[in-house]
Amino acid sequence: MREIEAPFDRYRDVVRPDWIDHNEHMNMGYYVVVFDLATDEFLAWVGLDATHRRDARVTTFCLEAHVTYHREVRAGDPLRFTTRLLGYDAKRIHYFHEMSHAREGYLAATNELMSLHVSETTRRAAPMAPGVLERLARIQKAHDALPRPPQVGRTIGLAAGSTTR
Repeated sequence: MREIEAPFDRYRDVVRPDWIDHNEHMNMGYYVVVFDLATDEFLAWVGLDATHRRDARVTTFCLEAHVTYHREVRAGDPLRFTTRLLGYDAKRIHYFHEMSHAREGYLAATNELMSLHVSETTRRAAPMAPGVLERLARIQKAHDALPRPPQVGRTIGLAAGSTTR
């Protein structure tokens, strides 16, 4: 049995020079790119790795994603990603990434996602394999002990009483 990390803490990356914009920090679009790479690592850990997807002819689609930006990162900065499972059912996985500066430790951004498990044959939602669901149950038990990040479930909008011009 693979170890249950709470939170999952294996993915690392570095801000690449081609991810930098005219403000001399990582462009907002590349946050989504690097969070997607962290997602690949997390999904492989839960049992939805490339071999399983190929053999079972399944994949995942992103249904919804929310990014919050906290502090900028620049070219060459090392990145650390932690991921926690927030919930799942037979066809969906709800999870949350935190991206931190790996050397200085500050929170740079977060990404909350809902993924759908899909049959490659029908291109429709399909239940996950029993072994994946069993693994998710073990992960959920460990991750339920973690505090809920304040960014989870956020909506975008202006505070009551604010005006726009």
